[in-house]
Amino acid sequence: MSQIERQQSTQRMSRIVKHNGTIYLCGQTACDDEHVTIEQQTQGCLNKIDALLADAGSDRDHLLSITIYVRDMKDFAAMNAVYDAWVAEVGKPARACVEARMARPEILVEFSVVAAEK
Repeated sequence: MSQIERQQSTQRMSRIVKHNGTIYLCGQTACDDEHVTIEQQTQGCLNKIDALLADAGSDRDHLLSITIYVRDMKDFAAMNAVYDAWVAEVGKPARACVEARMARPEILVEFSVVAAEK
């Protein structure tokens, strides 16, 4: 029987779930007064992902899959400019990007990440 490890849990979710060497991160947004553009929000999300991966015992080199939700596809190129710089020096994960209605109108982008442990 495999063990499931949940980290940074709240009443609603866990920010990190580990199972059989695979790390699942909850959706990451960068919604605050300092992150108003798609570029700022994307960088904020990626910074949070880096921190969570480190907490979970992983890093960008171990990314398996990323799903990106953008509020409006008009922001696709600007989001990709920031994302492309972030993954420039690592093996590229599988990726999907879709337009989605967000939980709050100020959220422009959200990332869902799966990675392997180091």
